[in-house]
Amino acid sequence: MLALSGLGGIVLGYVLRVLIGLAQRGSVELDTKQKLLQAKEQAAKILAAAEFRGEVIETERLAPIEEREEKVATREERLAVREEFIDSRQKDLDDKEAEVRAREQEAVRAKAEADNLTKARTRELANVAHLSEEKAREELFSEIEHSYEEAILLRMQKLAAHGRERLEEKAREILTSVIHRMGNAVNAEVMSLSVVLPSEEMKGKIIGKEGRNIKAFERATGVDVLIDDVPDRITLSSFDPLRRAIAKISLEKLIADGRIQPAKIEEVVEKTRAEVAELITQKGEAAAYEAGVLGLDPKLIALLGRLHFRTSFGQNILQHSVEMSHIAGMLATELGADIDVARAGALLHDIGKAVDHEVQGTHVEIGRRILEKFGIDKRVIMAMQAHHDEYPYETPESIIVQVADAISGGRPGARRDTVDRYLERLGDLERLAATFEGVEKVYAIAAGREIRVFVNPGKISDIAMHTLARDIAKRIQGELKYPGEIKVNIIRENRVVEFAR
Repeated sequence: MLALSGLGGIVLGYVLRVLIGLAQRGSVELDTKQKLLQAKEQAAKILAAAEFRGEVIETERLAPIEEREEKVATREERLAVREEFIDSRQKDLDDKEAEVRAREQEAVRAKAEADNLTKARTRELANVAHLSEEKAREELFSEIEHSYEEAILLRMQKLAAHGRERLEEKAREILTSVIHRMGNAVNAEVMSLSVVLPSEEMKGKIIGKEGRNIKAFERATGVDVLIDDVPDRITLSSFDPLRRAIAKISLEKLIADGRIQPAKIEEVVEKTRAEVAELITQKGEAAAYEAGVLGLDPKLIALLGRLHFRTSFGQNILQHSVEMSHIAGMLATELGADIDVARAGALLHDIGKAVDHEVQGTHVEIGRRILEKFGIDKRVIMAMQAHHDEYPYETPESIIVQVADAISGGRPGARRDTVDRYLERLGDLERLAATFEGVEKVYAIAAGREIRVFVNPGKISDIAMHTLARDIAKRIQGELKYPGEIKVNIIRENRVVEFAR
């Protein structure tokens, strides 16, 4: 009985547990279904929102495209209208072109007909008059010339005279204007320079023992030193202004140094020559700049600067060349010629005089070769080569250079003819002596009354010196004109130098 009761309790407990488990599982399934339902609702909302957002984005994206499509459509309509207009214009142009061509062909036909009619009429007139066209023209002109010969001649003479008067008047006006615009000081060329001495004792140092210092100075510089003319100064005399300048600077340096001896004299003179060479370059550059002629070769500038120490009829050649350049520039401006060519031709017209004592030929021919060597413009060469009538006037600038030369040299006080002839005689004297073999240096001193000839001791012996002096004297007598007599002094000197180390 008890066993049955226990078994029934177990069965009842099992049944209750089963029922409780079923109840709990139903509750879980219900919760699950509720959550699933909520998830579906949430998903439906998200989908609806996404679809709305997608529609909005699509609408925003399509709006510009539609706008652009509208603009493109509008533009296409405008292009279509323009194409129609262009087609219409092209058609009008084609019609006008056809009309022009037709008129052109008609004009050509009319001209051909007119030419044919003219030729036919000419032939007919020639047949009637039994004359050709040229013959008829000649007879007509001959008859007119014969009938009015006197009137034509008088008219031509009147025109020629009137034209010449007008040209001369115009030329006078231009030259007067140029001369008034170009004023310069009168040249006063001197033949000597003076060096002031600090004391009378300095004269003794300059003379040296038995006159060896003054002899060495004259031999090195080629000038004539005059001691006793003025108490407190020494006079340096030479026809060559370059030598005078070198001698003056050298003597001033020796006086300042105080050490005066033959070796020191030669050293100072050589240094002074180098300094004067630098001065020559500076003078050439200054002259080219003042004349407005730029771009010249440095070697040509140096040759130009050497003209500062040359004179022509007592007139400084470099100043004369610069003055000519200004005059030529003004004339070229008035006449409408090339100003640069006229200025350059005037500045370089006497460049040959820088080396005419070293090179054979006239200064014009020498200058022409120099300018060709440095590649100067041919127009400048043609302008400078005609200033002494050695070459024809090939350009207006060549005439301008010649006129400028005449104005600069012909103005009152510009030149001294006697001085130039004197300098020319001294230069000829030096050049003649320098042509003999073995001669190294030649100096004309004492106003041309003495010529000192330095010879190479290796080529001229003591016996040959006498023959050389006699030959030089004979040539001077036969070829040169001079007053009084000229002393030919031949100097042969041997020097041996050795160093003790």
